[in-house]
Amino acid sequence: MSWLEKLLPPKIQHTDPADRRTVPEGLWVKCPSCEVVLYKTDLEENHNVCPSCSHHLRIGARARLNAFLDGEGRYEIGHEVLPVDPLKFKDSRKYPERLKEAMDNTGETDALVVMGGSVHSINLVVACFEFDFMGGSMGSVVGERFVRGVETAIAQKVPFVCFTATGGARMQEGLLSLMQMAKTNAALTRLAKKGLPYISVLTDPTMGGVSAGFAFLGDVVIAEPKALIGFAGPRVIESTVRVTLPEGFQRAEFLQTKGAVDFICDRRELRKTIATTLAMLQRQPADAVS
Repeated sequence: MSWLEKLLPPKIQHTDPADRRTVPEGLWVKCPSCEVVLYKTDLEENHNVCPSCSHHLRIGARARLNAFLDGEGRYEIGHEVLPVDPLKFKDSRKYPERLKEAMDNTGETDALVVMGGSVHSINLVVACFEFDFMGGSMGSVVGERFVRGVETAIAQKVPFVCFTATGGARMQEGLLSLMQMAKTNAALTRLAKKGLPYISVLTDPTMGGVSAGFAFLGDVVIAEPKALIGFAGPRVIESTVRVTLPEGFQRAEFLQTKGAVDFICDRRELRKTIATTLAMLQRQPADAVS
C-alpha cells in the first residue's frame, strides 16, 4: 500500500468508479440571456420563461397548448392529415428521411398542432407551430390543418387563435408549400366575413412565408418579448442593401414602435390577456373571464 492510500479516508479508498452515481443529463438549462443555470422542471413550470431575467426560451407546441387551454373539453383537429413526398424531393437527404427524423425527435406528425377547447371558459380553436419539426416550416399539411381549424371555428362560431414559430415555407414541397399562403389567407377571409375574431401571437422566430401571410392578418397581433419577426433574416438584408441595421431590428419591441405589432405580452400572462381580448371583441361582459 502506498503512502497516499494510507492517508485517504476509508470511504474514498474503497470507492469503485463503476459504483459512482452519475447526474442524469437534461436536468439543468442555462439561460441564454443571463446565463443563470436553471432546474429544468422549475423552468417548465414557469412556461419556459427564465425566472431571473424573464427571457422567453422556446417552448414546444404541446407544452404551450397544455398551458394555454382549459383542462376540459379539448379535441385535436386535422391530426389524420399526414405529409407525403409528391415532388420526390432530395437534397443532401431524401424528404421522407427528414420527415421521419422530425417525427422521431418531436413525436409530432407535422409542424402544426390544431386544437379546439376553451380559455377561461371562452370557446375557441387554436393552432400552434412546433418549431422543432423541420424549423416549423409550412408545407401542405400545415396549410390543410390550419384551414380545417378555421373551418371548425366558423362552423362552431368561435374565435381562432394562432401561435407562430416558424422559419417559413418548406422548400421540400416547392410551389405546393407556397400555395398554402393563399389557401390560409382565403380561409381567414371567410372567418372575417362571419365576424369571428382572429388573434395572431408571434413567437420566436416568425419568419418567411408565414410572416408574409397569416401571421400579420390578426384582428389583434400580439408578440412575445424579444421574438425575432420578419421575412428575410437580418444577415441577408444587410448583405443585400449594404446598410447596417439598427439595434434590435426585427425584434418584437422594434416592430411595436413601427406599428406592426399591437402589443407585447409576457407568455405567463397570455392566457388571461387573450381571454380578456376575446371577451371584448365578442362584446361579452368583463366578468366572463374569471
